[in-house]
Amino acid sequence: MSQIRVSNLTFAYEGSPYDVLKNVSFNIDTDWKLGLIGRNGKGKTTLCNLLLGKYSYQGSIVSSVHFDYFPFKVNESDLEKTADELISIWKPQVESWQVLIQMNEIKMDPECLYRPFKTLSHGERTRVMLAALFAGENEFLLIDEPTNHLDIKARKIVKEYLAKKKGFILISHDRDLLDAVCDHVLVFNKATVEVQAGNFSSWWENKQKKDTFNAAENEKHLKEIGKLRESIKRSRSWADKNESTKIGFDPLKDHDRCIDTRAMIGAKTKKMQSRVTSYEKRVDREIEEKEGLLKDIEKVVDLKLNPLAFHKETLIEARDLKLSYEGGKELFDGLTFKVNRGDRVVLSGENGCGKSSVIKAIFQLLNEKNLDHELENKDINKNSARLIIEGRFLVSSGLIISYINQDTSHLKGKLHDFCIERNIDKSLLLAILRQLDFEREQFDKNMEDFSEGQKKKVLIASSLLTPAHLYIWDEPLNYIDVFSRMQIEKLILQYKPTMLLVEHDVRFQEKIATEVVRL
Repeated sequence: MSQIRVSNLTFAYEGSPYDVLKNVSFNIDTDWKLGLIGRNGKGKTTLCNLLLGKYSYQGSIVSSVHFDYFPFKVNESDLEKTADELISIWKPQVESWQVLIQMNEIKMDPECLYRPFKTLSHGERTRVMLAALFAGENEFLLIDEPTNHLDIKARKIVKEYLAKKKGFILISHDRDLLDAVCDHVLVFNKATVEVQAGNFSSWWENKQKKDTFNAAENEKHLKEIGKLRESIKRSRSWADKNESTKIGFDPLKDHDRCIDTRAMIGAKTKKMQSRVTSYEKRVDREIEEKEGLLKDIEKVVDLKLNPLAFHKETLIEARDLKLSYEGGKELFDGLTFKVNRGDRVVLSGENGCGKSSVIKAIFQLLNEKNLDHELENKDINKNSARLIIEGRFLVSSGLIISYINQDTSHLKGKLHDFCIERNIDKSLLLAILRQLDFEREQFDKNMEDFSEGQKKKVLIASSLLTPAHLYIWDEPLNYIDVFSRMQIEKLILQYKPTMLLVEHDVRFQEKIATEVVRL
């Protein structure tokens, strides 16, 4: 065991006037299983890149270990190579037998090592990379969001695998994963960075208690500050009034005064003014202390939604539904479910089982009815292969849908142009993004320069501004930070919109789903 010491770490990207990290200091042990928690854009991935030595920075990072990072970079040309060939590039010091041992631990068929990488599913690619990552020795590993795009089964396998390991930083917004895997957390608060023993739930419980205590202390400070301000006001008024009597007096009315009285009044006034100055300094200290109490409180702002009421009880009905692609394989057969008004139906199943294809089939049916003008479906890939729909599948006419695609690659250009294209109010979009903890300086950037979490927030904000009968969200929480997930959960439970979702976050499913349909 050794320590990694980070002191006064400050970093800003070239050309940016804003620091991503500022005076960050912490110490961690290299045998910890450390969860890295924080809002999108707080610098979690940037910290990993600094530990890897990718950028120059101010401050110091002292460590005796070698760092390695997940996910490994995969170029378009790499997709034709086998995983075994790629591992020789990613980890040249590692031999195939070492990777095969890890693949057995992570429940993978050894044959996956010798298949072209493009033929592997998201879950298989993730597990191969993790097996290669942990096949090395004497390394401290940086694991960046390993469960994005993974189904529940693959997430469970990854969770059980990481729980057996140690010596890593895990960046994740999956509360279930953080609880099962981590024994320490490194938290990027609003203004500070802290290290704490325990997992996400223990940290969150402590944070809520601390925030409640600090808010109560803040109320006490506000009352004390109010009393001090009143005292200052009275004393200042008395001092000013007394000062005005030093010069000039009526001998008939003030027969007991003389010129020598002026010195006495001046001395008393000076003493009172000194007391007022002392009060003011105390108020300044109280205010500074109050601000210190509140600086890390996460204010999860309530979001708003304006769902439309549909005239029919049933919006979508599938009975013995069978989907397949023209000239391709059958996706599934015998699927039955309904989406009624007020339902929040989650489609669940392994990657590739056809969850997103159900969504595509809905849009395909609506488009066949020439209802494009009623759809917010600009993100649907209309050029992909046509679906063959068999069995009973009814989608109500006149249905207005607000859609979030799991893919964000189409987001390019300025937010201003995005609002014009979607016919949404720019000021309202920016207001929601601010509520989702978007920094103002991000608004002037091109969307392709946003982090994945920030891109997802743009799509979520756009959907929230679209009045609709049905909200169809395909993996909306990938890359979204924990606090924003809590905001979205609260929003859904408060407004109870009719929804059809694909989402693998177990905690999210448990909180918001009225029905889980397993494919």
